[in-house]
Amino acid sequence: MAVKVWLGDWWRARRAAARRDAGMTTSEYAVGTIAAAAFAAVLYKIVTSGAVSGALESVIGKALDAPF
Repeated sequence: MAVKVWLGDWWRARRAAARRDAGMTTSEYAVGTIAAAAFAAVLYKIVTSGAVSGALESVIGKALDAPF
């Protein structure tokens, strides 16, 4: 009987913990959003730089001029 009571308590504790940790909290979403925006800004700066822009134009130009 003691094992059954212990297992019941254990399962109740697991379910309660699962409900508490169902997803990210508002602060975690905020930090994630800020990190994503910062990464996007850095990536934009890199892609629009002269060297990378020239390389992308070259690759796209070669792809458009490729024979079929």
